[in-house]
Amino acid sequence: MTRGLRPWHLVAGLAVVLAAALPGASQPPAPTWAPGCTLFPAGNVWNQPVRDLPVRADSDRLIAAIGLDTGLHPDFSDAGRYGIPYNVVTTRTKRVRVRFDYASESDRVGYPIPARPRIERGSDRHILMVDRDRCRLYELFDARKRAGRWVAGSGATWDLRSNRLRPGGWTSADAAGLPILPGLARYDEVARGAILHALRFTAPRTRNTYVYPARHQAGSADPSLPPMGIRVRLKASVPLGGFGPQARIVLTALRDYGMILADNGSPWYITGAPSPGWDDDDLAGLRRITGSDLEVVDTSRVRSRP
Repeated sequence: MTRGLRPWHLVAGLAVVLAAALPGASQPPAPTWAPGCTLFPAGNVWNQPVRDLPVRADSDRLIAAIGLDTGLHPDFSDAGRYGIPYNVVTTRTKRVRVRFDYASESDRVGYPIPARPRIERGSDRHILMVDRDRCRLYELFDARKRAGRWVAGSGATWDLRSNRLRPGGWTSADAAGLPILPGLARYDEVARGAILHALRFTAPRTRNTYVYPARHQAGSADPSLPPMGIRVRLKASVPLGGFGPQARIVLTALRDYGMILADNGSPWYITGAPSPGWDDDDLAGLRRITGSDLEVVDTSRVRSRP
């Protein structure tokens, strides 16, 4: 049995969309699981719409490098089977020290890892933690326990009330040196009726450079490849009729806010958090959108605003 949006979800979603259209109301609503926090300020680059920005001059070449005929893939699912989960913690959650493989580019602080954390399945093994009391985000890559102690490839932390980026050249729990959580498709947003921020996606190969807001590269010296941090959006000419309610909300976000290249991986994989609320049959419609329906945005003048 598939699950779509309930009528009250659609009503709530309309209210969110109307509010977002008002001057000064572009800030995504605070998540219900951290009501006192926002996922970065309203003027943060993740929360800025890009629908009206020009197309990047080399858009066609970059789209072709990722996959012109390849469809979008929702890398998140119903019943928690896959996606990147997140853990909500408090100031009472015990902080633990983590040993890093890439210690020189990791934030060596105490990480609030729960006793039984939700960890991404597969090889990346991300652990995302949001301290709802301090509005602070902690993220780990390749986290595992060894001899009773936590070890990870890399780790980073962010103040969710600040626009501060990582130092140039530093990785995070993501290859692009970006936070992961603000770029996830989350069901609580879809239940409200709108995703009001950019999403996160992967590409098979990337260039050995990066553009704002990315801070790190993990690629090769091939100018035909996309750099980390590029922002891709759905072309305004693509009709959204015929898609299910969940897919349509995701596609509207891709048209208005776009998605940021954050890691190497399969082409056009959009990352989300697992939830039993997702309707997998509905989301499967996203695969009908291919690279030919997308374009790279010229974000050369886009910066986070105070």
